[in-house]
Amino acid sequence: MQITTIASWTSPSRDASASSSPSAESRRISDNVAQARHTAMSALNNDRFRAMLEQITDPASSGALMTMRGDNVVDFKSAQSSYADNSE
Repeated sequence: MQITTIASWTSPSRDASASSSPSAESRRISDNVAQARHTAMSALNNDRFRAMLEQITDPASSGALMTMRGDNVVDFKSAQSSYADNSE
């Protein structure tokens, strides 16, 4: 899996008929978008996050991660018994 990023980002151009000063709501939305973009770029540049993405996208390991089980399969009665023992 390869993750590519866009080197530069420009905000959408504003309509010429729009007022020269943005409203508080549009500033808030713009700030939220900038923060979300910063967070996403930070995650994409994080080696631990990248390694986790590679692991969960691997078909062999993603099934085990999704069901939260390893190679050993435990029947319901054994799991229920273990849970009861540990919760006392």
